[in-house]
Amino acid sequence: MRWPDRRGRFWPTLATIVGVAVAVALGNWQLNRGAEKRALQARFEAQAAQPPIHVGARELDATDVDMRRVEARGVFDPRHAVFLDNRIHRGVPGYHVVMPLKLEGGERYLLVNRGWVPRTAFREAPQVRTSPGMVEVTGVATIPGLRAVELSQAVIEGQIWQNLTIERYRKAMPLPIQPFVLRQDSALDDGLVRAWQAPDFGIEKHYGYAFQWFALAATLVVFYAVTQYRRKRSRAA
Repeated sequence: MRWPDRRGRFWPTLATIVGVAVAVALGNWQLNRGAEKRALQARFEAQAAQPPIHVGARELDATDVDMRRVEARGVFDPRHAVFLDNRIHRGVPGYHVVMPLKLEGGERYLLVNRGWVPRTAFREAPQVRTSPGMVEVTGVATIPGLRAVELSQAVIEGQIWQNLTIERYRKAMPLPIQPFVLRQDSALDDGLVRAWQAPDFGIEKHYGYAFQWFALAATLVVFYAVTQYRRKRSRAA
């Protein structure tokens, strides 16, 4: 006579166990992602405190300098500049000016993100004030990747690009370049805005998601306990 009751408890119990297990697993995964991002942030802060790496004509490994402060000396080449579209500064659309710097003492170039300039009325490549002589620039080394969704992988409107990768630039421009970009923060008399934001590693987001998954697991347990308690009371009555 008790077999139907056991069958009635089997599926709710199984569903609760599976649901709790999945929620806990996802919560732990978010905690691990948060820990990874925290370690990445600590690495970034530690590297930012180190002396800058000098970038010369010898090609460097991008992974060795990623997120490190770097310095370089050379001459800008405006002919091979590209302008990254849809970069917003204080609500105003504009471009990031990425220009190769011919490094002192060799034939290699370094791409420098010189900063932000407002978009022109006709979406043309802006005129950027550039020193014709030797300059020294400092900043943070970054490895650029795709930033926005594109309908085409081709370069649009000549020098105006949606996104930048090292591979894309190498295919488009006949220059031997270092495999990373220097995001300039040193001052030059060029009128460009270099108000770079500190990177957001999203640590709190992962911990927030973890809390939500653990809360869901606790809710499933409480719901199951209350349901079974009410079931027993109704049978006893």
